[in-house]
Amino acid sequence: MSKLFAGLSAFPPTPVDADGVVDTAAVGTLVDRLAAAGVDSIGLLGSTGIYAYLDRIQRRRAVAAAMEAANGRVPMMVGVGALRTGWAVDLARDAEQAGAVGLLLPPMSYTVLTDREVVAHYHAVAGSTVLPLCIYNNPGTTNFRFSDALIGELSATPGVAAIKMPLPVGDDFAGELGRLRETTPETFSIGYSGDWGAAPSLLAGGDAWYSVVAGLLPEPALRLTRAAQDGDADGAAAIDAAFAPLWSLFKVHGSLRLMYVIADRLSLPIGDPPLPIMRVGADVVAAVEAALDHLQV
Repeated sequence: MSKLFAGLSAFPPTPVDADGVVDTAAVGTLVDRLAAAGVDSIGLLGSTGIYAYLDRIQRRRAVAAAMEAANGRVPMMVGVGALRTGWAVDLARDAEQAGAVGLLLPPMSYTVLTDREVVAHYHAVAGSTVLPLCIYNNPGTTNFRFSDALIGELSATPGVAAIKMPLPVGDDFAGELGRLRETTPETFSIGYSGDWGAAPSLLAGGDAWYSVVAGLLPEPALRLTRAAQDGDADGAAAIDAAFAPLWSLFKVHGSLRLMYVIADRLSLPIGDPPLPIMRVGADVVAAVEAALDHLQV
């Protein structure tokens, strides 16, 4: 299985100004930190990377800056979500030309899509590039949830190599992984997002943790990942407990908003969230500061 879809995939924010112009120097700083920390891959322009708020020109600038900073040290997966299939195809080709080694594709739409429409969308994008593609199953933002049967169907599509899953109902990772393994190829990677599910998903046999927090805090995220990959349930639980106050805040306020607070703590200038998303209030900032103290950041 490709390292791109295994272990810790860190999703950094995309620094932009008030007009949505990417700060390429700041992108380079974030990517350099992640490569130096030794993350297994970087997920550029995911939800944390505010892909939905950036036009094609700014996405291209972000990818170019990230590839230059990475300098081949870490595999780069680029999000290519877009409202129109043709736009997603263009973004996929841009990423391939820039040197990315994988793509992340959500079924992004204003009108809720049907299974037939999603299949056609993934076939079109996968067929437009030689890069392996990861399905982005994120019903909280796309209002589309992949069924087990649809995942099985798409996993047989040439070029579709992985899926980034939301946390399962009841946190039944073992049950869900068992069902999906029955209908997908042996080489198909199944990983999870939702940072508070990292430890149980990896311990249950998930292939990858697609992590928001690792985009700014790669070292503790790596410690958690390696403990779980080694089957050290007690060690993983101890690290997860240190993260627990931050996980609680992520659940209430949304991880994207809180990444701006964490960046401030680390003196990393990433700008402000794209309006209409706003920064959290002083009380939440104080709670995040306390959670980071608990994590010993």
